[in-house]
Amino acid sequence: MVATIDDISDGRCGLNIVTGWNRPEYAQMGMWPGDEHYQRRYDYAGEYVQILQALWRDGRATWEGEYFQLNDCSVLPQPKRDIPLVCAGQSPAGRQFVAQYADHQFVLTSEDNLVTSVKDIRAKAHSTGRDVGIYALFHLIVADTDEQARAEVDAIIEGADQGAISNILASADLDTNTGGTSDQLKAALNQSVEAGNMAFMGIPVIYGSASTVVNRIEGIVERTGIDGMLFSWPDFVGGIERFGSEVLPALKL
Repeated sequence: MVATIDDISDGRCGLNIVTGWNRPEYAQMGMWPGDEHYQRRYDYAGEYVQILQALWRDGRATWEGEYFQLNDCSVLPQPKRDIPLVCAGQSPAGRQFVAQYADHQFVLTSEDNLVTSVKDIRAKAHSTGRDVGIYALFHLIVADTDEQARAEVDAIIEGADQGAISNILASADLDTNTGGTSDQLKAALNQSVEAGNMAFMGIPVIYGSASTVVNRIEGIVERTGIDGMLFSWPDFVGGIERFGSEVLPALKL
């Protein structure tokens, strides 16, 4: 499927590797492999990626591993290029996986934590002789004034789905793999919106007038050394149009 998508998109495809920590999502379908998966999921993913890349490269693979056994497995078509891999691993094990296998990492964490995370990924990637692009996720709210943007933030907090928040936190509390997304979500319950409040699924929020948002984006990039940003908006169409017309042209990056 990935080879086909990459072909018809003329090389605009990448594959996001997700190890899966949310037990209820898998248990409801009888697919949870056991709680040892919390600690071993990146070992599983590492074996999976090695097989995946062998199949992409050679069209067939034989493998005898802990998690997978293949006997002259054939998969066609082969991609015309090396498919870039993306991973959001943030725990120590996740970051090691990123440094070893991924071409890009996207990160969901506060600006302060991002500084440390970027340095760690750079060091780990250097030790494996690889270059990893690091992209941070932010929620973006642009309004005519800073006050109007803050009012929109406050309205989202006021209308947050507390039942959904409770469910995701309950799942995160089961994860024994520390230092990753689960811990970020649990911390988000009491964090500011700038650091990533749970009303925004732990995603840090950049908000304000266009000029304020431009200054915040440039300041974050300069301080952290990230390669780029990923954005979400409460109103996607209006948000991306406003970003394209008011924010993007003013950025000096």
